[in-house]
Parts: sequence; structure tokens; C-alpha cells
Amino acid sequence: MITLTGNTLTMEQVKRVIWEKEEVVACKDALQKVMETRDAVDAIVHNGKIVYGVNTGFGKLSDVKIDSKDVETLQKNLIYSHACGVGEPFHVEISRTMILLRVNTLLKGYSGVRPELIDQLLSFLNYEINPVIPSQGSLGASGDLAPLAHLALTLIGEGEVYYQGEQRKTLEVLEEVNLKPIVLHAKEGLALINGTQAMTAVGAIAFLEAEILAEQADVISAMTLEALHGIIDAFDEEIHLARGHQEQLEVARKIRCYTKGSRLITHQGEVRVQDAYSLRCIPQVHGASRQTLVYVKEKLETEMNAATDNPLVFNHGAKILSGGNFHGQPIALAMDFLKIGVAELANISERRIERLVNPQLNDFPPFLSAKPGLESGAMIMQYVAASLVSENKTLAHPASVDSIPSSGNQEDHVSMGTIGARHAYDILKNARKVLAIEIICAMQAIEYRGPENLGTKTGEMWRLGRNVVPKFEKDRVFSKDIERMSTWLKEGDCSILNWFSDKSEIST
Repeated sequence: MITLTGNTLTMEQVKRVIWEKEEVVACKDALQKVMETRDAVDAIVHNGKIVYGVNTGFGKLSDVKIDSKDVETLQKNLIYSHACGVGEPFHVEISRTMILLRVNTLLKGYSGVRPELIDQLLSFLNYEINPVIPSQGSLGASGDLAPLAHLALTLIGEGEVYYQGEQRKTLEVLEEVNLKPIVLHAKEGLALINGTQAMTAVGAIAFLEAEILAEQADVISAMTLEALHGIIDAFDEEIHLARGHQEQLEVARKIRCYTKGSRLITHQGEVRVQDAYSLRCIPQVHGASRQTLVYVKEKLETEMNAATDNPLVFNHGAKILSGGNFHGQPIALAMDFLKIGVAELANISERRIERLVNPQLNDFPPFLSAKPGLESGAMIMQYVAASLVSENKTLAHPASVDSIPSSGNQEDHVSMGTIGARHAYDILKNARKVLAIEIICAMQAIEYRGPENLGTKTGEMWRLGRNVVPKFEKDRVFSKDIERMSTWLKEGDCSILNWFSDKSEIST
């Protein structure tokens, strides 16, 4: 069971809630602070004090005063008018993460919502009622307004949700699980949609999957290294200590571990003096991509525990301040960095694929084909990899350098962080397919070397991979192989993931 405090949510806990479906509850102390702050908002409404978003219009309309009898209508209208997202819905995992992050930030006690609203969010999370949220339409400042408005719609019984594998009307599902739609009180609509939970949710899922992909890239590249009689001397610890980057050292250690016992790797001068950079520089390139993950994790975990709506209520209502914590710039920059780091895992992988299939660069049959000429073998797989990495280069263009004014020029600088996060996730999916192609080609190349000559760990990876994609003895529809392998890499395998978490295995 995960207890949310508003301050202590970690990426590991996100993983447990989203992927392992662990139950979530609210910290009692946090709920007490929530109630105290709510009392302050109620007092504002009762006394008629003018506070943005409580009894005023929004954005450019902030100077319009709203009568106390209309404050609930104001919040409902806010959700209706802002729920205009477009495009394909976010994946269920992202929708679910958005709820988790939204309830966590409300538990900080600065937003002025009622505990009943938090209970509704927790019920959605624990019943696995996942809002259908269009993925496009956020500028990433003033919060992820459009996506979060679609989330808020479902809390009041409108819109649609995913439930038990089906897309259904929200009200039907609420009746089925004996939940009632909530009526939004003063400020609650604004508290739900003002924040960075869409970009942060996409970023969190992209990070978690990228973390696994980085591990898989290491073991797949180790297999390619063996297939090409790569020189292990380039992974000697002294080389990497001389430079000092910890992530580079770790990748080199893992390659040495994965290839331990191999009869295919060589030493300098035995087959050649030096390998091409795509082999020799695996620790330097993979290690640098891992450094982006370290940075991204820090920024995401900070944002997951941040108060990002506006205004914020302090000191039991003595201070109510309007600011700009909804601006997504910290996550926008982190997502652009993540895009580059993951894209590079694919870039170097595609170069290794070329070395596996190009007969001018190896001693295998051309394109690993059993009957070159009559059959094309892996020729077009390399085309596909090249296409994917080129697409990634366009997606990797930083979203955060763009801005466009909105709300009558009141909101005149925006982050585009949600676009950056979405593109980071697209790059991740493309990169996984490139690595799927690399392992398919590496496994086929190893057929010519003898799988029994692989290292202990790469040998196990080869055997597991062969259960997913069999040896090709003639041309077939390889897109199915790529999709199967990509799905397998996404879903992971416990025995493989255990290598990655067991640091004692990664030894010199």
C-alpha cells in the first residue's frame, strides 16, 4: 500500500501503483492540512473577498467578479469550456498516472479543495477507473488545462473512462461501482486543471520505460559485439576510470559481465586493432544517455511532489498568492533532454545494425540471408531502423524553444512541455523498435558463429529472444517479428530485469 503525503512520491512508487496496481491511500496528517486550507476558501466565499479563481473569471477574464451564488457554476463552466482536447487519447497508464500525480499535489494542502474531492480521485485510482483524455491541446503553461479538464469531467460523472478493458460512459461505471459524481465547490475546478500533471505523467512513464530500454540496449549491444568479434579491451576498467563518468564505468562493467565466458569476443590485434565507434564507444554513448536519465528523474520527482496550481493558500488562508508554478518550463527542458538521450540509443544501435548486415563490413552472408540475391534477408530491416532514427531526429527538435501567446496575451510565454513529453514518448517507442531490429539481426548473425560460444548472459538473452523470434531460414514478413520483439522488450522479462537490478552480478 502506498501512502501519499504530497511530498514523498517516488518514481519507484509510481511504478508500483501504475504497473503493479498497488492500492493508494491518503496520509491523515496531509488530509488535516487539506481541511484547514479548505476552511480558508469557504471563509473567502462567505466574506466576499476577491480572490482569483474563487470568485473571479479566469485568464484574461480575471477582472470579472463572480457573485457568491454562482461560484459552483463557475467551476463547472470552467471544466466544460476547457475540456476541448483533441487527438488520440493518452494510454491508460498515462491517464492513471495523471490521477496519481493530481491527488498527490492536492494533498500538499495549498490548493483549497475538500477531502471529498481527494477521496473521489483515490476511488478512481483504486477501482482502476481511467479517464479518456485526448493527448493534444496543452501549451504547458497555465497548467495542462485541456487534458486535466477531461480528467475533471469524469469526476463529475461526465465524459468517458476506460474500465475493465472497455471505453464507457463515466456515469454508467460510477453507478456500477456505487460511486456518485462529485459537485465541484469554489476553486476546486481550477485546482484540478491548473498544473503540470499531464506532461509530468507522460514524462514519468517515458522515463520508466527508457530506464528499462537503456538496460536492454547494453545487453543487446553486448550480443552484437560478440557477433562481430568485438574487442573487449575497449571496455577495460582503467580506460573508463581515466575519464571518470560513473555511468560510462557502469556500462563498461555490464558489457564485461554480459560477455563473460564468451569465445567470440577478441583482444586488440587478434582480428583487428580497433573496432568502429559504434562498438568501441558503447560505454561512452550509452553512459551519456544514462546521464540524461539521472537528470530527468530528479526533475520529475521534484515536480511530482510540487504544488503547481494557482492561486495557492498559505498560513490557514492568511496569505493567498497568485504565481506561476503551473508553468511547465522545468519539465519541458527535461523532456527535450530525454528526447536526445533516448534518440542516441537508437542512433548508435542503427549503426551496429548496419555492421551486422553490410557484407562490406563483416564476414557474414550479405544481409544475413541464406540465399543472397534470391532472398533479401535483413536488408530492409536496416532501412526501417534508418527511417525510425531519422524520424527521431525531427521529433528531438526541442519543443521548449517554442512559445505562442494565449488568453488575450495575458499568458504570453508558454513551455510546450506536454508536446515535448509526448515526443519523448514517441522517440522511446521508435528507439525500442530499432533495438528490436538489432537483437533480431544479432541473433541471426550468431547462428553463423554458434550460440554455444556466447557469454553466459548474452547466451541466456539469445535463448530468450529465440522464443520470441525464431531463426529465419528464408524471407518472411519481418514486420511481425519486429513488432513481437518490440512488444517483448516493452513488457520485459523478470530473469533479464533481475540482471539489471543485481549489482553484485555486474562485476569486473
